[in-house]
Amino acid sequence: MDHTWMVKYITEFIGTALLIILGNGAVANVELKGTKAFGQSWLIIAWGYGLGVMLPALAFGTISAQINPAFTLGLAVSGLFPWAQVTPYILAQVLGAMFGQLIVVMVYRPYYLKTENANAILGTFSTIDNVDDGATTSRKGAMINGLLNEFVGSFVLFFGALGLTNLFFGSESIKWMIDYAQKHGADIKDPNVMSQIWSTVSGASASKAIGHMALGFLVLVLVASLGGPTGPGLNPARDFGPRVVHSLMPKAILGESKGSSKWWYAWVPVLAPILAGLAAVALFKTIYM
Repeated sequence: MDHTWMVKYITEFIGTALLIILGNGAVANVELKGTKAFGQSWLIIAWGYGLGVMLPALAFGTISAQINPAFTLGLAVSGLFPWAQVTPYILAQVLGAMFGQLIVVMVYRPYYLKTENANAILGTFSTIDNVDDGATTSRKGAMINGLLNEFVGSFVLFFGALGLTNLFFGSESIKWMIDYAQKHGADIKDPNVMSQIWSTVSGASASKAIGHMALGFLVLVLVASLGGPTGPGLNPARDFGPRVVHSLMPKAILGESKGSSKWWYAWVPVLAPILAGLAAVALFKTIYM
């Protein structure tokens, strides 16, 4: 079944909102004072983000489940997604992230009011490298370390995601469909043609569900293994949207301990995943497609 672009925008909004509700909700459960899981294992957060990616992928993967502007841009640059849809997709993703964060704030508001650690409050919204202690020298170190951490984690995520969902389960179908399209006069350099091929293969394989489940576990292990320094973000919408919400929320909602939104760091979890996404998709396409 073919879906309209409007349905795909709405699905991206819903999928990204679910990611934030489950991911940042898990962070809030661990970081905010008075919650049932306050001060408990980092694995709670890893499971939250892992399943926060797995659920939209399983539920909406045959419609649209990019839920990440860096992935959307990487696909577009590599000719696998039409440029005309990039802006509405990213807008839907950012708005979905903001909506999801508002749900988290609504559910955890009493515990925000109890929490006295400004970084813990910010951590339930956005990322920040743990090197930061407020000093100028630490800011520089935080940005450098954060950039490296986010790039490596995002590269593994995007390259792995393409392999899990399109290499073993779909690469032969993609090649066959490209050959078929060329034989019938289609221009495979046209992003709309490649996008249709990509979408058709994405929805055609029953084994796709296994790839989407594995994708969730990939995110889980990335948060568990590389999440210590920054969070991590691995997704510009996941960081930027909630950071906007944090900056707009008054202390009457987040408590007197609400601190800075640390916009000086905000470019790191936006730029690093984008660069990693471009590199990962380009490398994957060069090797396997």
